[in-house]
Amino acid sequence: MTIFSAYNDIKRQLKNAGIDEDIFEAKQIIKYVTGLSNEGILSNYQKELTSFEESNLSAIMKQRINRYPLQYILGRWSFYGREFKVGPGVLIPRQDTETVMEVVLEAIKDKDNPQVLDLCAGTGCIGITVACERPDSSVLLVEKYEEAAKYIKDNLKLAEDGAKLLMGDIFETCGGDKKYDLIVSNPPYVTEEEMLNLQAEVEYEPKTALYGGDDGLMFFRAIALNYKESLKKGGTLVFEIGAKQGDSVKQILQTVGYKNITVKKDYCENDRVVFGTVD
Repeated sequence: MTIFSAYNDIKRQLKNAGIDEDIFEAKQIIKYVTGLSNEGILSNYQKELTSFEESNLSAIMKQRINRYPLQYILGRWSFYGREFKVGPGVLIPRQDTETVMEVVLEAIKDKDNPQVLDLCAGTGCIGITVACERPDSSVLLVEKYEEAAKYIKDNLKLAEDGAKLLMGDIFETCGGDKKYDLIVSNPPYVTEEEMLNLQAEVEYEPKTALYGGDDGLMFFRAIALNYKESLKKGGTLVFEIGAKQGDSVKQILQTVGYKNITVKKDYCENDRVVFGTVD
């Protein structure tokens, strides 16, 4: 089987399995199996796969057509131009969250040596990206679950010494007496009703990273209230939110006393980020 024929077969299987991004995923799988870049695939498309590559491809496709997440299969995923290690037990980085990064980096662009707190850190993709984009920053990532923290520990290598991990429960208020220029969180925000109708791939992700209480707002309420005093004067709180939660989270921040509250949409025109400042 040549690389070209394998690619076409992967696309067919993915499409038949109801996977929408069959072309994109077929490219990712071929790159993973062969170890070739996009350019390498184009220049070697008539090359025969080795028996090992064919066996590996077969094993991957058995998992993927059963809707096991491609990110978990590959063990890594790109976020904001960097490769983050992912796998069972941690929320998969999503392109929607890159909108959060844009807000975060804009909020600290005029800050010298910004102090940043990342709550419910997961893979660490937000906080670690801040540390990489702003080498002068100091970032503390807070994660409760060891299953997720093991990925953070690997991904911290991307940031060298710019970010650190703290194991802790955000409901017990983490970060000590330190004041931060920015606090960011992509917390669990899926509602009770939505948990009953998750996409097939999302079913494999940890429920602790998804479920945000009956109305999906439990974490927003706790963080907005309990961490307000952890922000410096003029500091910013940034949340990733669900597509229908813009007004609700904005109201939470208003009630607690945040100012300059803004709702920002993602690239698909869904509400994705709510942020506000403290006096």
